[in-house]
Amino acid sequence: MHSRNPTSTPLAHEFTMQSLHVNGTDIAYLEVGHGPTLVCVHGSLCDFRTWSPVLGPLSKRHRVIALSLRHFFPAHWDGNGDTYSIAQHVADVIAFIEALGAGLNGALRAGPVDLLGHSRGGHIAFRVAQQRPDLLRKLILAEPGGELDASLDPAATAGPSRLAAIAAAAAEKIQAGDVEGGLMAFVDAVESPGAWKRKPAMSKQPLRDNAATLIGQTSDKRLPFSKADAESIRTPTLFIGGASTKGTLPQVLRALAAHVPDATTAMIDGATHMMIEQAPARFCEIALEFLAA
Repeated sequence: MHSRNPTSTPLAHEFTMQSLHVNGTDIAYLEVGHGPTLVCVHGSLCDFRTWSPVLGPLSKRHRVIALSLRHFFPAHWDGNGDTYSIAQHVADVIAFIEALGAGLNGALRAGPVDLLGHSRGGHIAFRVAQQRPDLLRKLILAEPGGELDASLDPAATAGPSRLAAIAAAAAEKIQAGDVEGGLMAFVDAVESPGAWKRKPAMSKQPLRDNAATLIGQTSDKRLPFSKADAESIRTPTLFIGGASTKGTLPQVLRALAAHVPDATTAMIDGATHMMIEQAPARFCEIALEFLAA
């Protein structure tokens, strides 16, 4: 079941926050622009605000829908409960896309949408493409998060990746009340040592607002990517990476891109995992060229 919230909340001069009720929860989103629909799914500790640097350029050619996943800002969640998972978020995004253009018998009145996911949102977008390719026209994965199984990485071992272990340690700090310490540990691991201290206050606030979601992420139980998973994707797919990103994220990107049929890969020079805020113009240039092709 889904329904549009009849009320909306002004968030900025050009944006209005709206919501759709799907799967028993309100999914908040921003909508801007006109044209083919592009749905954007954020990553860990983020929300619809993470797309602010790229909304302007993307919305010149597209109706951009930037959503906040279940439990993320503007929701206030304490990290308790069992409704935070990749499976739940995938189901929510599927229901959300259906609700955006719902017609009779669940048909998409407006046609398939383009789907863009960053980091954990890239993992979610990948799984949406696996389960419901009929909903999608094109897929953009910006350094999707996750682990690889032995079919994609012969050295893979069972259990969480190093980054997942770091997230779990950071979540322990947050749960104990040391929000700043937990966020510093996680951000510095994803970006580079000292990255948290270098961030401007405006960039830190969304992470603080979503700190409790890292607690939920520690019990995510997400499945690793397999070669069969990658080969099952039939949606035209673009992978975007930061040329300076370190750790496992580039490994995951390369492994998936090598096995997703006819996938395209673009790397942004001088950027890391936070490419959306570091190189928004180049990010948009790459994405828009792919979407227009």
